[in-house]
Amino acid sequence: MIIFRYLSRQIILSTLAVSTVLTLLIVSGRFVKYLSFAAAGEMSPEFVFQSVAYRIPGMLVLILPLGLFLGVLLAYGRMYLESEMVVLNASGVSGKRLTMFALGPAVGVALVVTLLSLYVSPISWQQIEIAYAKQSERSELDSLTPGRFQRLGKGSNRTTYINGVQEDGKALDFIFVAERDSQSDELRVVLAESGRQVITDPKSGDRFVVLKNGYRYEGVPGQADYQQVKYAEYGFLMPQPNANLRPPEIEAMTLSELLNHSEPRYQAELHWRISMPLLALIVTLIAVPMSKTNPRQGRYAKLIPSILLYMLYLTLLTSAKGTIDDGKASVALLWLVHAGFFLIAISLMFAGGVWEKLLNALPSIPKRGDA
Repeated sequence: MIIFRYLSRQIILSTLAVSTVLTLLIVSGRFVKYLSFAAAGEMSPEFVFQSVAYRIPGMLVLILPLGLFLGVLLAYGRMYLESEMVVLNASGVSGKRLTMFALGPAVGVALVVTLLSLYVSPISWQQIEIAYAKQSERSELDSLTPGRFQRLGKGSNRTTYINGVQEDGKALDFIFVAERDSQSDELRVVLAESGRQVITDPKSGDRFVVLKNGYRYEGVPGQADYQQVKYAEYGFLMPQPNANLRPPEIEAMTLSELLNHSEPRYQAELHWRISMPLLALIVTLIAVPMSKTNPRQGRYAKLIPSILLYMLYLTLLTSAKGTIDDGKASVALLWLVHAGFFLIAISLMFAGGVWEKLLNALPSIPKRGDA
């Protein structure tokens, strides 16, 4: 039990460290992508944070098995390099016993992946759909940032500026709107001291913007032929927000909902979720023999071949899921990929000498100080 606790602690610490780094890298990349939309006024800041936060459980379904795989490689590789494994082998701890010790943390990670894949991730996707619906219901004025000139929407010719917002976005201070007609090249400019959003019919969602005390200019730039209108009150209808920009994601469906559908894409999603915990167990069986290194080769000698093998595993799984989605294969293809790599793991455990000769023939990463 002392050896098991020691090895488990080393694997868990390495897994947590690797998973944390990978999560931060992926989340930061997604966050930067969404920030560009928020800066353009296409997304609210609240939606950016919600969208990134609710996607984390789905990310962890794939990050945790990779973190576990690298955690076992790093933890056992360090022990081989520092001759701790030599002491354990001399004490009667065989390679099969090391594999059983590693399966302890792997079962814990597999249980966490099961919880995330089957329950937490679908709930998070449902929250994303709710946040997306609220974002889609926002009008153009709700996306404006005070003190900035903004061009909202892709291909829009309208530039809007507001000086301030009051009453939760219903009252606006000093409004400037400039819009150019792409066909006649006519420029329309509207200025107003203040404005207000008015919802005339809550059921239909019709919104009017009522501007007060301002001017409206129409004409072609560079020509003296233009119109100027001074108004005390001027209103216009805002375009209806599109609340159904995309269909509900299949990832938001619960396990019971997927069981009630027999279509290939639903079955592919169902078996993908069920098989994810198996991924964590199989990669652990692969990582234990792959972590065995010669001190002369360096700690990271087998890291690149191991990562390539993992990427091949994940790529084949993703390709199999896509093939099932298209209806070109049955769900058995997904399980055949798992079975194939399980056989590879068994061969690494019981025929490690053959694989050892093959890996030793590969060029290794030179250690620091080598010529």
